[in-house]
Amino acid sequence: MVRTVAVLGSTGSIGTQTLDVIARHPEQFQVVALAAGRNVELLREQAQQFGVQRDYCIENATSPQLAALAGLGTVDVVVNAVVGFAGLSATMAAVSQGKRLGLANKESLIAGGPVVAKARAEGGGEIVPIDSEHSAIYQCLRSGSRSEVKSLILTASGGPFRGRTRRELGSVTVAQALAHPTWSMGPKITIDSSTLINKGLEVIEAHELFGVDFDHIQVVVHPQSIVHSMVEFIDGAVIAQLSHPDMRLPIGLALGAPRRLDEAFGAMDFRDALTLDFEPPDLSTFRGLTLAYSAGRAGGTAPAVLSAANEVAVAAFLGGGIAWTAIDEAVDAVLQLGTVPADTVEDVLAADAEARRRCQEHLERISR
Repeated sequence: MVRTVAVLGSTGSIGTQTLDVIARHPEQFQVVALAAGRNVELLREQAQQFGVQRDYCIENATSPQLAALAGLGTVDVVVNAVVGFAGLSATMAAVSQGKRLGLANKESLIAGGPVVAKARAEGGGEIVPIDSEHSAIYQCLRSGSRSEVKSLILTASGGPFRGRTRRELGSVTVAQALAHPTWSMGPKITIDSSTLINKGLEVIEAHELFGVDFDHIQVVVHPQSIVHSMVEFIDGAVIAQLSHPDMRLPIGLALGAPRRLDEAFGAMDFRDALTLDFEPPDLSTFRGLTLAYSAGRAGGTAPAVLSAANEVAVAAFLGGGIAWTAIDEAVDAVLQLGTVPADTVEDVLAADAEARRRCQEHLERISR
């Protein structure tokens, strides 16, 4: 049986790799819809390559258009690779209509966790994560029942600034922050990795995906990026997923699960010398991780505020308007202003908009 796929954010890193996987397995998958916010020329090339009809190839896609594609009756699998909070509408549409959602857009699940959970329960949708860490946990959890899980262990590369002090990082450049040691990603997620806010967002996402409380979700720094995450079980066994960094592995699993593709992305040869190092994260330098744990425990709109404020602050850093150390400081300042319960999509949208406004005001104040 051929699975039909909608790829939202098709011209970005995850989107292009998704299409590469599909092109290698045409007997299993068919692209029926594409959407992108930028790079119109590449989008049109993709539509021609995969035979996507013009009506289902959307340029400069808006949230309603993303939701419309995600909800198409002809779509079996929705790959949400949209950057940022804009992906929430597609996530909601996919899970509320009982579809498989290959989720690379962590912000939509983090910001809208409670409402996405409700929509998934009512609509019967399935989420298979594409983030390498959550895909690893998804795979490791096959080794036991949920009642046997003691803790989830997310690994972090440490980013380009591992081992540096906060004082040393006050004057780092955008180019330095974008120089990730192991992964090739878009600019926003690469900056998030440099601040470890990305790992904090993944902690919240793991809580929402797997129903494990924050006291049983750990983060360890693993600079080789070979162990993508681990699950510790109550008998002391730790199951890990290892591979060389290649996002096509989790993408292939999201498309094909529960079956694996018969192509080895990121395959390892254990005859080669291999060293695996692990260390605790430096929370005094990378404060974003602590902020994320706090926001996750607070619940309500706190994760949405965290995500929105971070998007604004990261954009300001990428534009040369603030220092790298000002990113988590801005997020903290916005969170200090308070949050409310998140019972509806409207609550999440309002919190997102207010957090962006407050963060922008904060950045304007510190730049005067």
